Amino acid sequence: MSEERIGVYVCHCGTNIAGMVNVEDVAVWAGEELADRGVVVSRDYKFMCSSLGQELIQDDIKEKGLTRVVVAACSPHLHEQTFRTACDRAGLNPYLCEMVSVREQVSWVHTDKALATAKAKAMVNGGVERVIHHEALEPLQVPINPATLVVGAGIAGIQAALEIADSGFPVYLVERESSIGGHMAQFDKTFPTLDCAACILTPKMVSAGIHPNITLLSYSEVERVDGYVGSFNVTIRKKARYVLEDVCTGCGICIEKCPVKVINTDFEAGLGYHKAIDRDFPQAVPKYPTIDTEHCTYFLRGKCKACQVFCPTQPNSIDFTQQDEMMQVEVGNIILATGYDLFDPRRIPQYGYGRLANVFTSMEFERMCNASGPTNGDVLLRDGVSKPESVAVVHCVGSRDNRYNKYCSVICCMQSLKFAHLVKERTGADVYNFYIDMRTAFKDYDEFYQKVLSEGVHFIRGRVAEITDAARRPGEEGKLIVQAEDTLIGKQRRIPVDMVILSIALEPRADSKAVGHKFGIACSANGWFIEKHPKLDPVATMTEGIYVAGCAQGPKDIPSSVSQGAAASARVLGRIQQKELALEPIRASVIEEKCSGCRICNDLCPFNAIIFHEDRMVTEINPALCQGCGTCIAGCPSEAIIGTQFSNEQIFAQLAGLLMMNVDGSPVRVLEPVAA
Repeated sequence: MSEERIGVYVCHCGTNIAGMVNVEDVAVWAGEELADRGVVVSRDYKFMCSSLGQELIQDDIKEKGLTRVVVAACSPHLHEQTFRTACDRAGLNPYLCEMVSVREQVSWVHTDKALATAKAKAMVNGGVERVIHHEALEPLQVPINPATLVVGAGIAGIQAALEIADSGFPVYLVERESSIGGHMAQFDKTFPTLDCAACILTPKMVSAGIHPNITLLSYSEVERVDGYVGSFNVTIRKKARYVLEDVCTGCGICIEKCPVKVINTDFEAGLGYHKAIDRDFPQAVPKYPTIDTEHCTYFLRGKCKACQVFCPTQPNSIDFTQQDEMMQVEVGNIILATGYDLFDPRRIPQYGYGRLANVFTSMEFERMCNASGPTNGDVLLRDGVSKPESVAVVHCVGSRDNRYNKYCSVICCMQSLKFAHLVKERTGADVYNFYIDMRTAFKDYDEFYQKVLSEGVHFIRGRVAEITDAARRPGEEGKLIVQAEDTLIGKQRRIPVDMVILSIALEPRADSKAVGHKFGIACSANGWFIEKHPKLDPVATMTEGIYVAGCAQGPKDIPSSVSQGAAASARVLGRIQQKELALEPIRASVIEEKCSGCRICNDLCPFNAIIFHEDRMVTEINPALCQGCGTCIAGCPSEAIIGTQFSNEQIFAQLAGLLMMNVDGSPVRVLEPVAA
């Protein structure tokens, strides 16, 4: 006979639970059959998570002197905090509450109501047996450093940094490229409004570059992350530009005098050139050039130094001996806005990219359209002279394809519509858009689609099978032949064009998994960073204090990236203004007397929370870093690691409770937990 006074509350969740479980029967059964285990009250209610449902629990705690609470409802991931808070408001330690998931684990996975009801009773019984062994716990209080690290300075990272900096708090903005701006800096127009990308991005870049609360660390990379939420210690490598930023005026004479010109495969997507010392683009922030050591004559042969000779600054701003600099920063929160890579269309050989001269990628076309790009905004064929008279735009290249990426890249339809409009506007060419489905879901997107339709663009619904240069008919000489099935008319189409634009997929950064490991967060099977909850918490991660924004979390357009950058900053500002954070006390800890020093657990922790003391030959777990996942507990051969709220006693008691039930719902009268 338990001495505890336990309250059991079973939720209908509308029909989510009650549609498959006889909720009233479960509540009555628990009150009658589990009285000897300490259950003094058992109720069912339509929506336990509602204010009235929570008040029901609070009133019973006060009036009936409850010492434990079991709530049979939906996932603890969604509502455990709700019911813990209700207990806390009534004066009961919140960790003396146990949730049983009878929605996800019973109602949603069964089709037999009798069996589902019996299983619900077994799970409630397990919850009651478990809660008897719960202990009153107190949250861990950690101070929050007001500084924030933002990794990645595309539009999402810039927005996040400015929001925090404008609120009066310091930000370290780290960007691996020599200028901030990300992919948006390469674009000409943005859909659906067709406003100039540089015109709306450059003011934000300048603001980030001169903001007194932002320390801009371009051409830099994060090397190591230690610590925990509120107190991260981050090691950053500031790569050598071979240009002294505190001396350089950005006059550009060194760029003008440099004799070496090479193909720019990065910013200009291979269509233009850059000097061996150069800046990415005219509006680059910061304004300082960077020496490309792979092509600089001095670094290759020890000669030249033209940039240094002609540099007008005193002292000279060119320093060929400059080394990478390692710096340490202390921050309380981190936002990852590392962006995306572009799909390599060479992986689809039948589209001819890299083999057929006038097949272009979407980024190549973006640079071609840009007034500061290699063609000064003229749409030209590879010969650099001729304008196309007919153009095909192929959607979903590398997206929505089981061979490459199953997901939709979000931007492709609108991007392709924008390309069609720009081709029409600048060349008057016939444009054919080959699409699978037209997805124009957001504000003013469908209006833009209708506008492009009205301009006379041809739309062919069907995946392109092949692009060749095999002319077979008169007038096709020198043309590219696009072959596709038009599913709207049920026929094969064979269309000769002068130019093909491939709207290529967005992909996770090639090093996303390595970066995720560095910051203690996980990637999905596709490689995007995983958020804490896809609907209710899309900017937080499972590691406290680490947030994601923009395309690091998944494909999205510019407005969504800006919104998520602002959302991540709002979460960070909330933490900063609290000044102190209460962390979940459910953590692992080491019994030093049992620890053999085998170090097996040291390499298991996904959150880098385990340290080893060589002098004492014992392991210690940092409770602020530990997320209570239990990996080290399962791996310890000496049973020297225990998990708060997940002790062997609690687990075996819950298992015993589950096994006390027959299929018909009657209890097996085993009152003591099954021995290990």
